[in-house]
Amino acid sequence: MASTIHASAVLIGARAVLIQGPSGSGKSRLALALLQAARQGALPFACLVADDRAQVEAAHGRVLVRPAPALAGLIEVRGLGIRRLPYEPLAVVGLLTELGLAATDRLPDPVSRLGEISGIHVPRLAVAAGADPLPLVLAQLLTHDGRA
Repeated sequence: MASTIHASAVLIGARAVLIQGPSGSGKSRLALALLQAARQGALPFACLVADDRAQVEAAHGRVLVRPAPALAGLIEVRGLGIRRLPYEPLAVVGLLTELGLAATDRLPDPVSRLGEISGIHVPRLAVAAGADPLPLVLAQLLTHDGRA
């Protein structure tokens, strides 16, 4: 059964980045930045899934994300208002990005690098309040950790 959460999501390649954080933490801004990064060639593909509210559910060991029906294809652009974009109606979550945290570890331990959504563990990226999340998300998506 799907539950609605306060989050945005962007499909990057085959998996979605689910973006959570308090109101005003930059969820829509990060979604737009990821879309722009793909247009500029920094990512192979990106498409909006959801903004502001997303429906998530566990299915076959994966987390699925959909836009809230009333908001499908809509995104808030601060200073411009609500805008319409092409969107994906369904995606598998590959990364949970949590914005606006009070503090984050410089070198996070493996346990803190996992988040849980609908009872399923997914890779997690914690972003401190005030930090620019785009370089961190790009690094997470485009690099591998130094462990063999």
